[in-house]
Amino acid sequence: MWMIILMTFVLLFNLVNRPQGASSAISYSDFVSRVESKEINRVIIDGDIITGEFNGGRKFHTVYPLNDGKVMEILRDSGVSIEVKPLERENWLKTIFISWFPMLLLIGVWIFFMRQMQGGGKGGALSFGKNRARLTEQAENKKTFADVAGIDEAKEELEEVVDFLKDPGKFTELGGRIPTGVLLAGAPGTGKTLLAKAIAGEADVPFFSISGSDFVEMFVGVGASRVRDMFAQGKKNAPCIIFIDEIDAVGRHRGAGLGGGHDEREQTLNQLLVEMDGFETNDGVIIVAATNRPDVLDPALLRPGRFDRQVIVPVPDVGGRKKILQIYAKKTRMDDEINLDLVARGTPGFSGADLENLINEAALMAARTGAKTITQELLEQAKDKIMMGAERRSMIIKDKEKKNTAYHEAGHALVAWMLPEADPVHKVTIIPRGRALGLTMQLPEDDKYTVSRTYLEQELSILYGGRIAEQLVFGELTTGAGNDIERASSLARKMVCEWGMSEELGALTYGQKEEQIFLGREINRHRDFSEDTARRIDAAVRTIIDEAFVRAEAILKENRDILDRMAEELLEKETIMLEDMEDIIEELRPGRFSGQIAERRRKEKELREKPVDADESEEETLFTAADEKTAEPEKTPDAEEETDNNRPGE
Repeated sequence: MWMIILMTFVLLFNLVNRPQGASSAISYSDFVSRVESKEINRVIIDGDIITGEFNGGRKFHTVYPLNDGKVMEILRDSGVSIEVKPLERENWLKTIFISWFPMLLLIGVWIFFMRQMQGGGKGGALSFGKNRARLTEQAENKKTFADVAGIDEAKEELEEVVDFLKDPGKFTELGGRIPTGVLLAGAPGTGKTLLAKAIAGEADVPFFSISGSDFVEMFVGVGASRVRDMFAQGKKNAPCIIFIDEIDAVGRHRGAGLGGGHDEREQTLNQLLVEMDGFETNDGVIIVAATNRPDVLDPALLRPGRFDRQVIVPVPDVGGRKKILQIYAKKTRMDDEINLDLVARGTPGFSGADLENLINEAALMAARTGAKTITQELLEQAKDKIMMGAERRSMIIKDKEKKNTAYHEAGHALVAWMLPEADPVHKVTIIPRGRALGLTMQLPEDDKYTVSRTYLEQELSILYGGRIAEQLVFGELTTGAGNDIERASSLARKMVCEWGMSEELGALTYGQKEEQIFLGREINRHRDFSEDTARRIDAAVRTIIDEAFVRAEAILKENRDILDRMAEELLEKETIMLEDMEDIIEELRPGRFSGQIAERRRKEKELREKPVDADESEEETLFTAADEKTAEPEKTPDAEEETDNNRPGE
C-alpha cells in the first residue's frame, strides 16, 4: 500500500515538473538581435516558447509574444532553420486527476486503516461488528474420538452430546433436554481443543469455532454485536455447535480490576449471558468452551442453564499415557523392540501435548542421526531433553567447579537413595542442561495425587543433600544450592501455613491469599495473624528445615566413602544411572543393602514385563474436590538442579 502511494507521488511530480534540459534563458530582444546578427542556426517554436541552438551548439530558450508577426520574417531572412510544433490540447483527464488526487489519496488511506482495524475487512466496512466464527466443513476436519485418548470420562460426556444431536428423541422422550453449554477445563496441553475438533469430526451438524479474544476490540459495543451475530448464525444453522476457545479472555469475573462496569469486555460478557440463557431461547445451539483458568470465570457464566456441564480434562494417568503414545506412534516409524509401557511409566505428569512432543523430538533425533527407525534409546534421549533441557557440552567448566558439581549431585542422589519414602533416583548427570550445571532426576513409581508428611520431610532432606555434601567435602559454601534452598523454604512454609503439618500450630491455615482476578494471578497474601503467631510460624518452619538438614547430614557423614566414589564416577562418566549407584553401594557395603537392591530390581523387572493395563487407573487413588484440602497438584518428575545463575545471597 505504501509503495503504491510513493510511486503515485513520483509519477505526479514527473508529470508536473518536466525537465527542460540544459539550456540558458535569454530575453526576447536579445533573441531578435542575435537572429539578425546570424548567431543562431536553428529554432523550435512550441506555442509561445522558442528553443534553439547558437552556432557553437549551445542551447537557449525564450518566450515571445504570439501577436508579433515579424518574428517569422526575421528568422527566414537570417536563414535560420525553423521547426514548429503543434499546440498541445489540454488533457482534461490529467487536469481532473491532478486536482482530485489529494482527496482520493486521503480517502484511500482512511479505507486502508479501517480495513486493518477490522482484521482485513472481510465483508466490507459494514462487517465491523459481524461474527468471526469459522464454519468447519466435515471434509476439512479429520479428527474423531478415536484420536483422543487418556481422558475417557471427558470423551463420554461429549460423546453423549453428539449422540443427542444425532438422535434427540432418544433423550427427549424421557423429558430430558439438550445441554445448553459444556465447559472444558484442564491444564494446558491436556487435549481440550483436540476434543472440540473430535466433536466437529463426529457430529453431523454445523460446527463454528472462535477464540474468546475475537470478541474484544478497542471500540465499546463491537464484542456484544459479534456475540449477537454469532448466535443469529447459530439459530439459522440449528442444530449446531459453537466452540469458544480460551473463553476466559471474555468471561472473566465482572467488576474486578481497574475497569468499570461499562467497558468493552464486560458488555461482551453481558451479551453472552443473555444469549445463552435469556428471554429468547436458543434451542439447538450448543456452546462448547475451553479454558485452563475456570477459577477466574464469572459465576453467572458457570451456572446451570448456561454451562450445564463442566467437564474436567485431567493430566492422563499411566494407562492414558500409553494410549496417547500408541496414537502418536502410529504416525511414525517405530522400532519393533519399542516398549511404550516403559515410556508411559517414565513420564508421570506429562500431558498429551508433552507426549506428542516427546515422540516428535525422538523422530527429529532419528532423522538427524540418520537412523531408519525410532529406537528406545532415542525415546529416552528425547525424554531427558524435554524434562531436563538440551545438553550444553560446549560449555567450558573449570575442574574445581566440575568437582564441586559432582559432589553436589552425588549428595542429592545418595540421600534420595537412602530414604525409603523418596522417589527412586533415575539418573545423575553433571552435563550442563538448560540453566543447570548438573541434575539429579527422580522418577515416581506411579502417579501421585496426595503425599504424606514423611514424604515431604524426606524431600526436604534431599534438597539439602547437595549443599551439605559441598560443605562436608570442601568446607565452603557456594551459590549452587540457591535453587534448592528456595524450594525447600517454600515447601516447609506450605507444610506449616497451608497443610497444617505443624504439631505446635495445629491444622489451621495461616494467611489468606488476595488475588486480583482481573490480572489472573496472586498479588498478595493477607496476614490474618498476630506478630506472636508469625514468630511461631517462623520457628516451626525453621524446626522442619533443621530436622531435614540433620537427617541428610547424618546420611552423608555415615556414607562418606560412597559419596566420594559416586563423585569420582560422575567426574569420569559424567552421567550415572540407578544401577551404577547400586553397584557402588553393594561394593562398599556388601550384604547390607543386598535385599533392598534385589527387591527393587525384581519389581523393576516385573514392571518391564507387565504391560500397562488400560484400566490400571481404576486401581489408583482418585482425586475429588472433597480431597482438595490435603492434595497437591500432580507432580512432574523431580530434578534437583544446581543452577549456574550465581545470584548474590544464594
